Amino acid sequence: MNQHNELNSPESEKWELRLYVAGQTPKSVTAFANLKKLCEEYLCGQYRIEVIDLLQNPNLAKQDHILAIPTLVRKLPAPIRQIIGDLSNQEKVLLGLEIRKVGE
Repeated sequence: MNQHNELNSPESEKWELRLYVAGQTPKSVTAFANLKKLCEEYLCGQYRIEVIDLLQNPNLAKQDHILAIPTLVRKLPAPIRQIIGDLSNQEKVLLGLEIRKVGE
């Protein structure tokens, strides 16, 4: 019964995030770790992270207009947002992705 309400609540919205990297550089590894931590803390399992290695798929950079790496792209919810860097400034990432703590 309660499940139906949960499915229609904003918290149930799935976030689709793409992290563009170029190999396993320290900055890329840090960006992924920071993103994973942030998602676990703020999105409570309502997210999907896709890591795209541009060394293996360089043509995918054009699709999201990637100019620097690492770059995080929020595909969903719309509108698309981009954040460049290792995502170590959590406040900047939350603001850039428009993530609010549950209950705000």
